[in-house]
Amino acid sequence: MIIPAIDLIEGDVVRLYQGDYNQKTTFDLSPLSQLKSYQEQGAKWLHIVDLTGAKNPDARQTRLISELVAGLDANIQVGGGIRSEAQVAELLEIGVKRVVIGSLAVKETELVQSWFKKYGPDAICLALDVNIDDSGEKIVAISGWQSGGGKSLESLVDAFMPYGLKHALVTDISRDGTLQGANNELYREIAARYPEINWQASGGIATLDDVADVRDSGADGIIIGKALLIENFTVKQAIECWPNTLGSRGLTTNGSGINTPGEKDVS
Repeated sequence: MIIPAIDLIEGDVVRLYQGDYNQKTTFDLSPLSQLKSYQEQGAKWLHIVDLTGAKNPDARQTRLISELVAGLDANIQVGGGIRSEAQVAELLEIGVKRVVIGSLAVKETELVQSWFKKYGPDAICLALDVNIDDSGEKIVAISGWQSGGGKSLESLVDAFMPYGLKHALVTDISRDGTLQGANNELYREIAARYPEINWQASGGIATLDDVADVRDSGADGIIIGKALLIENFTVKQAIECWPNTLGSRGLTTNGSGINTPGEKDVS
């Protein structure tokens, strides 16, 4: 359920405020040491975002990610700057368990649908990072949140459901990096509408109360970044709040990151 995360720019651990590259905080931390600490505290899944790659796909930090995966035992999901099948295959070959696809799912939907058919729905997680307008419409942002994609969250989910969509990470951009709590109304809404999808919540987490609120919202997992980096609480405490155990759908993981019949991903 608890998925600790780090964002990387040119090898540095960073956090952005609402996805703004001009509002960046850099942490004097070793990425590998930080992720190992999360793993040692009980995290079964870790989330890595290549922000350099998200902004400029030609500058993807694949070598660093390969080194991180090799140095860790936990399951790893990676996103940022993925624009081709060769890049998906490369990440899977170096040991990444799940590739997170964002912008390309909006801009080249049919291409990403073909990856679901080829690699299976457990190998791909859609990243649906949304700006919510005054009418409540959830518009998915693209290109490292630098522009809008013009498609709604629901339209994209509906497009991928026939291809077995199983994992989706949803961030309310207005909450990201703010430490103001998650948009639990959003997660309740989408979990009720699409109960067959494992929803990962992200954005705004500051306290263990926030973790508990997301746990009770219907989401299946929670990405936690900044709150852990600034030591508001620990991974161990978060897991005590939301254990990596059976969830409401009676599913578990087999440890490889692949769900088997009657099982739930514990990410």
